[in-house]
Formats: sequence, structure tokens, C-alpha cells
Amino acid sequence: MASRLHHFLLLAALLLLIGGASSAGDAGNGKVRMELYYESLCPDSFQFMVDSLARVFKDGLLDAADLTLVPYGNAKVDAHGAITCQHGPEECLLNTVEACAIDAWPDNVHFGFIICVEELAMEYKHQEWQSCFQKQGLHPKPVMECYKSEHGHKLSLKYGRQTDALVPRHTSVPWVVVDGKPLYDDFGDFVAYICKAYKGRPPKICQHKEPGRDYPTVQQAAEPGKRVGYNSGDVVLNDGVDDRTKMARADDN
Repeated sequence: MASRLHHFLLLAALLLLIGGASSAGDAGNGKVRMELYYESLCPDSFQFMVDSLARVFKDGLLDAADLTLVPYGNAKVDAHGAITCQHGPEECLLNTVEACAIDAWPDNVHFGFIICVEELAMEYKHQEWQSCFQKQGLHPKPVMECYKSEHGHKLSLKYGRQTDALVPRHTSVPWVVVDGKPLYDDFGDFVAYICKAYKGRPPKICQHKEPGRDYPTVQQAAEPGKRVGYNSGDVVLNDGVDDRTKMARADDN
């Protein structure tokens, strides 16, 4: 009996040691949180996403970072819950489409779809966004049903609240936050910030002398004091359905 008790205590101690080592390893390999606040038709946003973000994440940065995309940017919500966007109704539509993609699919799937849409935006072909379903091998149903419904509107409102809750408030887009700290105009060096914060085994991209320096960055080109105009209206979708991307869900007064 004493021998069995001795073996049991040894086994329990061993399991505690293994569990402790595993927990320490998990804590040491915790990914860095990165949040990108953007709007779908903003030139600075899609240039950053396509030319910088997509390229470095293909090079292994996802091994070190958890990326959260927040498609809202400088949009505004009125007292009735209607949303207007900086670059017009088509941007409201695509912001909602991308919010629905985030809701419908896991990170690696929705990221590829959104980058596909932003590549089209870069080429002034954003009205062809539905082609990204076929290009990415995705069924359109979850996103199409979402963005045409109240659920899509609620997702956009949620991202609006998340954006408006930023401390400090965002002053431009894209707006990058790494582990809770905004990068301001230094967002183009986000790779270096992630590599510095990551405590696990560094991915290949972090092993360069100056991580991320081989990748293009986006320079803010907004004119000092320039006012942002917000508008709204109707847009004809590719499927021929008229949709008011101002997304008012309350009755018109």
C-alpha cells in the first residue's frame, strides 16, 4: 500500500511539473494582438492591406500575431441607426460585406476573402467583389444573406461602437493597434512592433535585422485641416438588387 501511495505521489508531482511547464510555454508563446481599424474604399487602407499586410502575413507573421480586422473607419451613425460612410454608399456596402465575412468564416478564410475584395478596390473594380467567392473557393450564401439582413447592419453597428471606443480615438485610417497601443503614423512599421512584442520562437520574418523593412509602407497623404465629407445614397449591386447601403433600419421620418 505504501509503495502504491509512493508511486501515486510521484506521478502526481510529475503531472504537476509537466502541466506547469506547458502553461509556462503557452504563456511564453502567446501571440501579439494586432487590430486594424480601416474602411474598405479608403486608398490608404487598401494599399496598406494589399501591399503590406497581406504580404507579411503570408511570410509567417500569423504565427506571432492574432489579427483582428475592424471594417468601419470614419463612418457615422445617426440617431436612427443609419450609417453613412466617408467614401459613400458603396463603402458602406463593402464594410458590411467584410463584417459578414469575418462573422461567417475563421481568420485564415475571411482574411483571404477580404484581401481579394481590397485588391479589386485598388484596381477600381470593387463592384466585382462577388467574384472573390469563386476565387477563394467559398460559398456566397452566408455573406450574401448576412449583408442583406438586419444581422449585417448589427455587425456594422458593433464595429462602429468598437471604433468609437478607442482610447485614444483614431485620427486617421488605417489605424493600427498592437497589444493595446496605437502606432499612430508609424503603422507602416507594424512588423517590427509585433516582432519586438512576441515572446515565442520568432517566425522567419522576425529574424531579419530590421523586420518588415523590405516591405512597402503607406504614407499618410491627407492635407492638414482637410474636412471629411459624408454622403449616402443607393447603389446597384452586381446581382441586380437595389440596396440602400445607408442601411437605415428605422422608418423614415
